[in-house]
Amino acid sequence: MTDITELTARLLAHRWLPRADSQVRRALVDEAFRAELESRLAGVGLELLDNPFAAHIAVGLRIDVHEAVFGGRDYQASTMGLTRDEIALLVVLWALIILPKRERQLGRRSLDDDGQNDMFGQDKPIEHGEAVSGAISEASLLADFGSQLGGRTKVRNFALGKLARLGFIERRQGYVHEGPLLDVLLDYRVLADRIIHGTLADVLAAAGREVPHPDDDDDDAGDAPDADDAAADPTDSAEA
Repeated sequence: MTDITELTARLLAHRWLPRADSQVRRALVDEAFRAELESRLAGVGLELLDNPFAAHIAVGLRIDVHEAVFGGRDYQASTMGLTRDEIALLVVLWALIILPKRERQLGRRSLDDDGQNDMFGQDKPIEHGEAVSGAISEASLLADFGSQLGGRTKVRNFALGKLARLGFIERRQGYVHEGPLLDVLLDYRVLADRIIHGTLADVLAAAGREVPHPDDDDDDAGDAPDADDAAADPTDSAEA
């Protein structure tokens, strides 16, 4: 079995794979290998989802097959079957986890690094995973937002579990961590501005949560880093 066949099969079976995987790393740096991978996925109506700031890559449906797969059920196609409250919770979690993470990644800082006295910080490769991605206390999340998102019991017993099963988050010992799809399926370019300058900023502020305000000069937050960065530590699923 060739590497390209094996990688394609693994992506179809698992929906996402870590950037640190050897075959994934090859797909990220070998242009011909990646082109063949994308061609094979396109042949079955899928596309490769790759965000260089995310710790995983994934596969998702190409937009031209949505009608054939979902039969015009736009709501299901665009929300993976999530309710309004569950979508709101997902966006809140994205804001609390991904926005601070992206700020650290752009500043080449880890969770325990304030970025001071590092003359060569911008020369570091972009970090992925728990080195830059913080966790949210479930108790704190429920206290701050439970009443606004359908009630604490519903959020704890149903919504968080559903988001975990879909791969957006991971729940460990009372904390919510970034899942493999949280930074892959949600579009940073669209959400960041709407959150920072929109209504959710007021909601988060009222709950005592700080929303990062990336500098205007850091408008490359949604762009891919250069090839050296992507290769140094390459550490939307198929829609339901």
